[in-house]
Amino acid sequence: MIKFLRKKKIIIFLILLVIFSFKAKAKDEVLSITLTGDSIITRKLSVYKEPNFLKMIEIIRSSDVAFTNLETLFHDYETYPMHKSGGTYMRSEPELAKELKWAGFDMVSRANNHAGDYGVLAMNLTSKYVREAGLVEAGVGNSLPEAREAKFIETSKARIALISCSSTFPDHIRAGKTRGDIPPRPGINPLRFTIKYLIPEKEFNILKKIKKQLISLEYEREGEKENELNFFGNKFIKAEKFDIITEPNPEDIKEISAVVKNASRLADYVIVSFHSHESYKKREIPAKFIVSFAHVMIDSGADICVGHGPHVLRGIEIYKGKPIFYSLGNFIFQNETLLRLPYENYERYKLGPEHHVADFNDARYKNDTRGFPSKPDYWESVIAVTEWKGEKLYKIKLYPITLGFGKPRTVRGRPFLTDKKLSEKIIERLKKLSAEFGTKIQFQNGIGLIKSD
Repeated sequence: MIKFLRKKKIIIFLILLVIFSFKAKAKDEVLSITLTGDSIITRKLSVYKEPNFLKMIEIIRSSDVAFTNLETLFHDYETYPMHKSGGTYMRSEPELAKELKWAGFDMVSRANNHAGDYGVLAMNLTSKYVREAGLVEAGVGNSLPEAREAKFIETSKARIALISCSSTFPDHIRAGKTRGDIPPRPGINPLRFTIKYLIPEKEFNILKKIKKQLISLEYEREGEKENELNFFGNKFIKAEKFDIITEPNPEDIKEISAVVKNASRLADYVIVSFHSHESYKKREIPAKFIVSFAHVMIDSGADICVGHGPHVLRGIEIYKGKPIFYSLGNFIFQNETLLRLPYENYERYKLGPEHHVADFNDARYKNDTRGFPSKPDYWESVIAVTEWKGEKLYKIKLYPITLGFGKPRTVRGRPFLTDKKLSEKIIERLKKLSAEFGTKIQFQNGIGLIKSD
């Protein structure tokens, strides 16, 4: 009997030891989530064999989950272009959705300013090809609740949720609700915002006089305050100095926060993706409403906020132990090798039927004040690999990439890992942008490194 009890105790001890070891291992197990910026893919990736390209692909593939913003549409011109687009009317061969999967991506955000370039049919066709390629998407839907919805991916280590929204979009693609009597409007998950322009008293009085003379027949707005002025849809406020105040729409904040709170109880990690061109003073600094929005998302249960849209890098903030990437710039930027463009794009530059896509590119970039081809910042970015131990952010690795600044159109737009000299330049720029948020980035072994405290 004594021997039996001893054996029983030993067995129980061994079982407890196995359970404890398993828990300790799970706690120390590292989960990696890789994040990239905008992907405008119009050519195959899988045919290329350069070492610094394949090494980059391996970084993406080796992560547990990889994300990118899909800023194009997959269709075969089954529908017509809308009266307004997000800029260039985006379209890619449907088979290219599989190229993103080949590269190692698992999740894509769809809420961005190009989601409605060819209407609802193209939006839905893109969803079809994205799903068939084995990619999880979020940010579009046949109603606003569906567009807001979190989507999930299962891995052996964790369940991860993705929520996607955009503050930059033509208004026709904003998803809507229904009262039951009329079908809801399909579209994207919007993040609306308000703008207030602060101007000194002298300029305020001049503007008020201009309005009165320009719109002499307009009746005075009821309830308009003495220190506020509504002019051509913009609100101006008398202040001590010039400034711009932007604030996120309370309804959108409330509804997206509710989705995040729900997802945080259904998944181990929650990613919130936001597409935003809006800036403050210069393109590399996010508008104030974006910072407010990201903080609310983290407070609501998000583990990662990842931004894209301005096509350049913006700073990184670690807020309450969670990373906010205000923009990861471009990952694939092949917007110059589209097959076709609509009449409106050619009309803008007074190009006739004898002109084609290359002519449009020449005309556009000759007059483009943003300088996509001429400024290297648009063609230099990073891949962010976040590593987690349980709920705690362990470290962030930032792999600098180049998209071929100065190279021919047939080459530029496809990403490569950079050499050490260019890597240091890119990380140095990101260090300066991130310092504004109190984030310290080290440059080690050719990459940027952020370590958790």
